[in-house]
Amino acid sequence: MTREAIVADPVQRRILTVLLLGQLLAGAGLAAGVTVGALLAEDLLGGPGLSGLPSALFTGGSALAAILVGRLSQARGRRPGLAAGFAFGALGAVGIVVAAAMGSLTLLFLAFVVYGAGTATNLQARYAGADLATGRTRARSLSYVLLGTTVGAVAGPNLVGPMGSVADTLGLPTLAGPFLLSAVAYGGAAVVLALFLRPDPLLEARRRETAGLAGDRSAAVSSSPPTSSSRTGSTTPDEDSSAARPRVWNADVITGVAVMALTQFVMVGLMTMTPVHMRAHDNAVTLVGLVISLHVAAMFLPAPLSGWLVDKFGTHLVAVAAGVVLLSAGVLAALAPPDSTTLVAEALILLGLGWSLGLVAGTPTLTTSVPTDVRATVQGQADVAAVGRGGRTGVGTGVRVDRLPRARDRAGRVLAHRGGGGAAATGAGAGAGSTVGAIFTGADAGSTVGAIFTGVRATAAGPARPGPSAGTGEYTGRPIPAASPRARRASCLAGG
Repeated sequence: MTREAIVADPVQRRILTVLLLGQLLAGAGLAAGVTVGALLAEDLLGGPGLSGLPSALFTGGSALAAILVGRLSQARGRRPGLAAGFAFGALGAVGIVVAAAMGSLTLLFLAFVVYGAGTATNLQARYAGADLATGRTRARSLSYVLLGTTVGAVAGPNLVGPMGSVADTLGLPTLAGPFLLSAVAYGGAAVVLALFLRPDPLLEARRRETAGLAGDRSAAVSSSPPTSSSRTGSTTPDEDSSAARPRVWNADVITGVAVMALTQFVMVGLMTMTPVHMRAHDNAVTLVGLVISLHVAAMFLPAPLSGWLVDKFGTHLVAVAAGVVLLSAGVLAALAPPDSTTLVAEALILLGLGWSLGLVAGTPTLTTSVPTDVRATVQGQADVAAVGRGGRTGVGTGVRVDRLPRARDRAGRVLAHRGGGGAAATGAGAGAGSTVGAIFTGADAGSTVGAIFTGVRATAAGPARPGPSAGTGEYTGRPIPAASPRARRASCLAGG
């Protein structure tokens, strides 16, 4: 089916056009902040131990904002709800810039919570694209809204370098630059939606649903023989209420929420620490931005394909496919050597594709199975469940990455005691295994998976000469420079 057939309704066509424009702007605000949030926290904290905390905070802020945006949309419509959400995202970005300039961790963490409103609103916008869609094209309609995020989301990380230069010119910390872009982008999205998202898609869907129910009741009354209830008036209020309000949290809705929650959980766990991992191996920030751009493009660019697959084959089959793709991304990330940017990028691309399939597969049931009088509220609650899983993963991966040098030291001593085989690869196996294991099964299994990959690498790599780890005196597979986060950042920005 062509795009023209999907948006044959002129009202729906206008709504999708406005949503696409808003998402073009919002995508830049989303991706620019994600790229350097962990790096900024690492600089202010002096190490990677809690560098996943910003991700957890703006994920927590996203969860809170999803509830508030959902309730405001339910009461007033999608237009004020989405516009307010993006406006708060812009306010949070400004707060992060101020916090970075002041060196205030307290303000930084509070601002990240507010900044999360932009992320929540970016995801809530897809529901607006599905409000007026038909059952056969609903997944594709919402996927076009996600597609609108692609241009801004891909461009955002690649503007990290130029925006860092702008921040330097203004006397701000270099890593605060991308959040200047986020503030402008989210603010622009708020203005576009506030001015042009008319008629409001949720209010229009509610009007059409009410008109349709009234028409159905009139037809039923005219075609049915008189009954005792019709002669005395109509059904009782209790009967009418029970007929008009089916169970909201049914099996289909719960399945959709579970698919989205697991998808978000895996994606955040792998993506959050990718910038920290790459910079620890002396990759320039511009290269980090390129990898994140590829990942974000894989999240949003295949959305129309994901929508077509859901409309064609159904939610369950596409959800299974999403799980297979996400598992492949995790395995590839675990097996990739720490200095292989190509394999890391490929893993992140698979991660984005799996996220696209999972999100689009889980969303349509939250529109088709939920009546309009509670739809936005339920959708906000569903997004809370989805993004809440990602918050715990984000902070957990940062803590585990901070523990990796000790894991490498222990593994290096064991391998040296046994003859030194494969110590050069120990860090990669332990690091990726710990992260991926933690994502799927928790902290204890992370250590097990790390040990498995460490053993495989040690067998395959052959003899190696362990070298001293700077600052500890312990022996690992290779020297680890005792450089501060700021020194590493300066080296990365210089292209080193």
